[in-house]
Amino acid sequence: MSSKAESVSVPLYGNPAPGVRIFGWGMMAVLAGFLINNILTVAFDFPGTGSLIDGFTGLALVQLAVYLVAIAVAVMFVLRTPDRALRWDAHTLHHFNLYLIRACFWVVVFIGVADTAIAFARVESLFDPYLAEETVRALSRSRWVGWNVHLPLVVAGFVVAIFTRTLGFTWLALLIVVAELAIVITRFVFSYEQALMGDLVRYWYAALFLFASAYTLFDEGHVRVDVLYSGFGLTTRGMVNAIGAILLGMTTCWVIIWIGFDGKQSIINSPIANFEITQTGGTGMFIKYQMAAFLGVFAVTMLIQFISYLFEAVADYRSQPGHREPAPVAH
Repeated sequence: MSSKAESVSVPLYGNPAPGVRIFGWGMMAVLAGFLINNILTVAFDFPGTGSLIDGFTGLALVQLAVYLVAIAVAVMFVLRTPDRALRWDAHTLHHFNLYLIRACFWVVVFIGVADTAIAFARVESLFDPYLAEETVRALSRSRWVGWNVHLPLVVAGFVVAIFTRTLGFTWLALLIVVAELAIVITRFVFSYEQALMGDLVRYWYAALFLFASAYTLFDEGHVRVDVLYSGFGLTTRGMVNAIGAILLGMTTCWVIIWIGFDGKQSIINSPIANFEITQTGGTGMFIKYQMAAFLGVFAVTMLIQFISYLFEAVADYRSQPGHREPAPVAH
């Protein structure tokens, strides 16, 4: 999956723009620090930087240091590359985002297939004749499956993504159609249906919708209510896009990230930490906790893409070379 825009030559050097670059890369640094501290808080019982209001503690200071170090690295990077073009920064962030999205695609494909097979075997008691009773019981626990099956497949997905270039949205859409078709055939031809079949469709559809959003933004594929924008020149469009990226795009992403990862009991952290499953229990797939994580993936990838979008917009406002025209997208 590629676009006309990606074939445009991207200049490495351009007019200095330290303020915008520090803001953008600083935003990336804060995001990295936030995610690292979220892991420290949820997995290792760190108190969070908010606890510094009530008093200084060693662990809270460590978490504060994570932010400071990340921001310092971002500022140093900008100062050491003063002539780096904004479009090159945008290009770099976009391709890093493509890797994340590509990896998530492979993860949901691997886990979707593996967890469906395990759930089907569990429901039909296919494990009983071949596996020890302790192993059969373990395969009925979401935490055990999460650590011993899902986590290795997550790692495999990120490794495979290094060696592939397709984002896989077309293939994922095809898999959704195949899974839906299987439900129709088994229900109306064989009068057979299990909760896991609907779980798989919802799992893959959620991934398709949420993972594809950042790439759709890159290709200007989201619906834009256009009253005045089409009549603007390139520099005016750049200014409008830059303001919109900050005030509307980034703020929305940060609201989702902040609420979703706000402590152990937040709407994203809690399901993941508890390997939450649906009410169907052992008859369904053990993937509900991952669907909560999809919201985090959506917000993080969209935030990265909005930072890239900001760099592109400011470059357009400054009439810098390398402007790209997104490929036409049908709505």
